[in-house]
Amino acid sequence: MKTGSLRLQLTLWLLLPLLVLLALDAWLTDRRAMSAAHQAFDRTLAASLKSMREGITLRDGRVEVEIPNLALEIFDAEDGSRIYYQIRDERGATITGYEGLPMPQKPGRSLYRTQFYDAEYRGTPVRMAAMPLPLHDVRSARTQLVWVLLAESTEPREQLASDILIGSLLQELVLVCLALGIVWFGVRRGLQPLHRLSDAMAARGPDDLEPLEDTGLPVETRPLVSAVNQYVARLHRMIEGRKRFFADAAHQLKTPLAIMQAESELALRERDLPRVRKHVERLHGSVQQAAKEVAQLLSLSRLEPDSGYAPALRSLPLDTLAQNVALEWAPLARRAGVDLGFEGHAAAAIDGQPELLQELLGNLIDNAIRYAGTGALVTVRVNANRLAVEDNGPGVAASERESVFKRFYRGASSASRDGSGLGLSIVREIARIHGATVALGDTPGGGLTVAITFPEAAPASTGLPGPAEESR
Repeated sequence: MKTGSLRLQLTLWLLLPLLVLLALDAWLTDRRAMSAAHQAFDRTLAASLKSMREGITLRDGRVEVEIPNLALEIFDAEDGSRIYYQIRDERGATITGYEGLPMPQKPGRSLYRTQFYDAEYRGTPVRMAAMPLPLHDVRSARTQLVWVLLAESTEPREQLASDILIGSLLQELVLVCLALGIVWFGVRRGLQPLHRLSDAMAARGPDDLEPLEDTGLPVETRPLVSAVNQYVARLHRMIEGRKRFFADAAHQLKTPLAIMQAESELALRERDLPRVRKHVERLHGSVQQAAKEVAQLLSLSRLEPDSGYAPALRSLPLDTLAQNVALEWAPLARRAGVDLGFEGHAAAAIDGQPELLQELLGNLIDNAIRYAGTGALVTVRVNANRLAVEDNGPGVAASERESVFKRFYRGASSASRDGSGLGLSIVREIARIHGATVALGDTPGGGLTVAITFPEAAPASTGLPGPAEESR
């Protein structure tokens, strides 16, 4: 969906309500103008009605009417105005004037009180004034009630209301145009900080990942600047992570590749098959080491917080997973002369990603086998939501227990061993993804214990085995 100019959108959103308000005000002004015209012309009708009343008398039972010229001359100055009058008795018979003038729908009986109402006479809209007038004959002492009706066509009133409305609309249109100009100028002025921000972004080089300055910007734009800065910071961390990966890969693979090249060259020079085999065996070991380091580097790069990797966690039994991994590593442990065992007690279900947890436990077992030494005992222990790998090897000094989680760190006890120093870094990242904590401690009787404590899974059917299992 295409979006237009923000300035145009803001102007339209302000202009449309103004036009609606203008239409509403025009309707209200028309009502007020017609009401004001009625008030002005009704006074004239009332004055004429009073003048006519003075010329109506009752003599000897007969109604005599003498309408003063002033009563009707008042309307001569009104262009297009037509005047109708009628004097009728109580029975509705016309005494004088025009036949058929409409009476009020609810004729009032208040004497000398004028009623004003709208009606139609001979197809013409008229404004009516009606007054009940009691006549008293002094000679016969008789009283008779007559109605005095006076009607005026509404053209002058409508013209006056139209003039008032047009004048008001012209004034309001001028005000709306001025308001629109002010709004356009204000929107343009208000959007200048966004233009400056856009220019600042466009002027940056491809390697400039410094945060944007929010000084001098309106409060409303600061969330946008903050979001951009957060995105730039994440992008910077991702780029740094990639650079770190390439640097680590170059550093770690340089030695194995040099060894492989040297061994392959020596193997090519040798003519004695047993000696060639030795070179090939050493070459194979270097290839295995390089492959392992590449896999660990790729795994660590994927697990970094800014890599965007979000594994799908599901509920799984911790003891079953740990036991299966221990069984997979048992043959390698036997070849290395290490006794690898498993113990599970009151195991709980956790929310986890099986492949990542297998990699975590595999790194812990590999480290224990590698650094505990021949004849060592390594135990994988599960108790509720706690997973631990214990060995009776030389352990790790307390002063080094935080450093061993750093990349490529090799402690004093492991300096002479093969390894890349990435295993515990991977363990910590996998634990972070699962919301777990990693702790290093001493094994009773000597050695190292690496314990991972997971948050318990939400209550659900996990299919956990009933009794705890122990095997070695």
